[in-house]
Amino acid sequence: MRKRSHRVRAALTVVAAMVLGAAGCDGGGGGSPRAEPTKARAARAPLWDRSPDSIAAVGDSITRGFDACTVLSDCPEASWATGGDARVDSLAVRLLGAAGAAERSWNHAVTGARMADLPEQMEQAAAHDPELVTVMVGGNDACRSSASAMTSVAEFRADFEEAMGTLRSALPKTQVYVSSVPNLKRLWSEGRTNMLGKQVWKLGICPSMLADADDLTSAAMVRRDSVQRRVVEYNKVLAEVCAKDRRCRFDDNAVYDFRFGTDQLSHWDWFHPSRDGQAELAEIAYRRVTARNP
Repeated sequence: MRKRSHRVRAALTVVAAMVLGAAGCDGGGGGSPRAEPTKARAARAPLWDRSPDSIAAVGDSITRGFDACTVLSDCPEASWATGGDARVDSLAVRLLGAAGAAERSWNHAVTGARMADLPEQMEQAAAHDPELVTVMVGGNDACRSSASAMTSVAEFRADFEEAMGTLRSALPKTQVYVSSVPNLKRLWSEGRTNMLGKQVWKLGICPSMLADADDLTSAAMVRRDSVQRRVVEYNKVLAEVCAKDRRCRFDDNAVYDFRFGTDQLSHWDWFHPSRDGQAELAEIAYRRVTARNP
């Protein structure tokens, strides 16, 4: 009887263990069966927050809203990234609301800036601890006194990598939206139809592309094509460097490919975006930042 009793108790113990295991209970209130779902949820947690709570902008005159409001002046309130102008409906306003954009967005772009200036701007932006940094720079690297004076692709890459490294050393988890460099040859093609615009360009606006706007000789076309190729190469660098960072989204050349017309250009210089152009840039950025998939 005693041996049978031992066998019965042993069998009951096995059955109890099987029942408890099937119920997901380990008898101790917190073993591995409960830890696995937590790990799985962490693995599935998105790296990209589609609704960041603060924004810092870096870049050049486009992000400063230059010539969008008054001639030869910055107009940050019309900036596609952080401005408060209702006609632009900036990325910051779309994401944070008007009050939030006023309190939790910062514009460190500088008119005339090139990629070499971006590391310092990134350092300034990082001081605010933003959840998102927007980047739009490169136009001035191509818009030089001549095609031969353009920033080399190698220098452009090194400076962008340094800028990203500067941000990451301070803020490993801050998200970055990177805009492509606009299509400068389309700018020439659209603006050259306006007599006033061509006169303004003679003052020295982007001479590598826009000088002698009516010159259609082979030499002039070769010059413009070389500038255009450099812009394409810059955009390839932006895409490649951004792709190495899990919290960086490039716009997939959406700004470069945008077929803007004269309504999107400032009527003071026929080069920088007008308010309408700034609004288009804000829309492109918003779609990219809030996209479910990169």
